[in-house]
Amino acid sequence: MFHPIHFQFPFIVNLLILLLTAKVLGELAERFRQPSMIGELIAGIILGPSLLNVIPGPGEIKVIAELGVFMLILLAGMEIEVEEIRNSIRGKNIWIALLGFIVPMICGIGIGLVFHFSNTFTTFLGLCMAITALPVSIRILMDLGKLQTDVGQRIISAAIFNDIVAMLILGIILDLNDVSKDLKDLTFSIGITLLKVLVFMAILLVAYKLFKLAKRKVNVVNPRMNKFFHYLRGQESMFALVILYVLIFSSIAELLGLHFVVGAFFGAILIPRSMFSDRDYERVHRSISGITMGFLAPIFFATMGLSFEIQSLNKIVLLVVVLFASFISKILGGYFGGRLAGFNQPKSVAIGLGLNARGIMELVIANIALQNGFIDIPMFSILVMMAILTTILTPIFLKYSFDRIDLY
Repeated sequence: MFHPIHFQFPFIVNLLILLLTAKVLGELAERFRQPSMIGELIAGIILGPSLLNVIPGPGEIKVIAELGVFMLILLAGMEIEVEEIRNSIRGKNIWIALLGFIVPMICGIGIGLVFHFSNTFTTFLGLCMAITALPVSIRILMDLGKLQTDVGQRIISAAIFNDIVAMLILGIILDLNDVSKDLKDLTFSIGITLLKVLVFMAILLVAYKLFKLAKRKVNVVNPRMNKFFHYLRGQESMFALVILYVLIFSSIAELLGLHFVVGAFFGAILIPRSMFSDRDYERVHRSISGITMGFLAPIFFATMGLSFEIQSLNKIVLLVVVLFASFISKILGGYFGGRLAGFNQPKSVAIGLGLNARGIMELVIANIALQNGFIDIPMFSILVMMAILTTILTPIFLKYSFDRIDLY
């Protein structure tokens, strides 16, 4: 492929070119009613080795991309409340959550076994197929005006469950990275990993109980918190406190051998919102969203595009199988889950379609797999294609599906 540019720009110039292109193409994607991440990914593909080769690879920009992962996961966690987690597994809703995750997970593992991939990559493939990107699902449903419908709420509940289970499985996989294949060692390591997960969950439970106790005494706690905030003179002090709070959970996760994104995700879910006034919490959320979506997220997604190599998509059969299976397995999982939960056929199909957008969460997992050497560039490129196509096609098919529900 012809690469017209061979001169290596300084880091800050690369950052400027990458961010500018990502924001412009992200804005264009928004104009076509697609998530801006699609345009940002395409920006990286255009500037990277696949096309122009202006920026040959992520290089030093990886550091900013890693920070972008942290902030994206934090923002995703802030979209979830503990009560919503309960709703996702309450009553017959559990069927949607379970089948919407298990069916594509099994399908991905099956593909890995058929193509003789390693056990670790096979599990990662299943995980990427099972994930549903909560922020993307929320955005799609909001654009369609269906967020508050019964189908919309079931999609969101199942997406929450999918993301939580995926984060736990991710932590376990990463902790088992260096395990030998000896059955005795493997069994011992799995036991230790599960123990670490239980310890982490126990810490989360204790934090939740403490915050719940504080919520009951809100009239005592809030005045003291407000007094404490009043004494803080630094700019954006509450923003800094929230970041520090989530970093504590990320650090605990890392010390236990789990990935920092696991701690960031659950830490963000447990942010004690009742200790903030609505105005203060909204201001903190705006600050986090601003720096994430305005700077860090575009750099992260564009960096994913830089790592993508279109020339590596030479395993056409595997590409077609993964793309087809990822779409169909989610629809089937959501459909059968919806039917068992008592929904009619059109609504069950809509639930399956709504769970299909992988987007942000899948790219985060794929990036972690690539950075840890679990997958190579060709496999990574296939997973990026899966994220792009499922995110683009989901709103198109979902709109048609909701139109059918309205006519039913």
